[in-house]
Amino acid sequence: MPRGLDHVVHAVGDLEGAAGLYRRLGFTVGARNRHSWGTHNHLVQLPGFFIELLTVVEPEKLGSDGFSKLFGRFNQSFLSNQEGLSLLLLESGDATADAATFHSAGVAASDVMKFEREGKRPDGAPVKVAFSLAFARDAGAPAIGFAVCQQHFPENFWNPAFQQHPNTARGIASIVLVAENPTDHHIFLSTFTGVRDLHATSSGVSAATPRGDIKVMDPAAFRSYFGTDPPDISQGARLAALQFHVRDRGALRAALGAGGIAFSVRMDATIVAPQTAMGATLVFE
Repeated sequence: MPRGLDHVVHAVGDLEGAAGLYRRLGFTVGARNRHSWGTHNHLVQLPGFFIELLTVVEPEKLGSDGFSKLFGRFNQSFLSNQEGLSLLLLESGDATADAATFHSAGVAASDVMKFEREGKRPDGAPVKVAFSLAFARDAGAPAIGFAVCQQHFPENFWNPAFQQHPNTARGIASIVLVAENPTDHHIFLSTFTGVRDLHATSSGVSAATPRGDIKVMDPAAFRSYFGTDPPDISQGARLAALQFHVRDRGALRAALGAGGIAFSVRMDATIVAPQTAMGATLVFE
């Protein structure tokens, strides 16, 4: 079955600065969480999708295998010379089966791995959340982490109170990658998403998942669509932009204005450039 968008990691050097940025963008930002392998995060929830603002706070806890390697050290390496979108994770109904699929296709980066941590409800009450992940690898995109994520206590994680945002964001529309030759990623993207029929255009390829699209554009198309420069792709494809659905354009721009956020307007989309958004291009439609 096709796998919908689950979450994306926005890796930053200053975690509290990023939380403040997203609040000024008009998002509701969750409490600070800690992973046992040394990374900390804040989450921004939308229905069925979230943004994980993340940094490495305790590098001495990083090991050489499992989540330490594929998640912690990966983001530590990513942050050594940039900020921005580092990992793309899709929803999974059976992470063990997905890991087997990735192994069969020759794109697996791990067996299935599980971890749990304590979360908090809006009233501060503690709850347990747990996840199973299986990582994949695109040889043409070493600066992108790919994984699927199965939630074991979704009722403890998703909360409508965290999904109400002053900017009226109501869902994820798409995640945009930039690559020199988008069609080079067609086979991997089909395996990773479970989407058999990808859509090819003059600007690249896209996969329509059950929750949002994954688009792969070439640099010229990215500049044309969004009016901003893509990230450096000299070492391979990169995650570049998030596109959100919003209910009320006026409320969005009022929230951005109140937060002192610079933005541009292009083809009816409101765009926050990576220079403002800590390495990510954020698009509101």
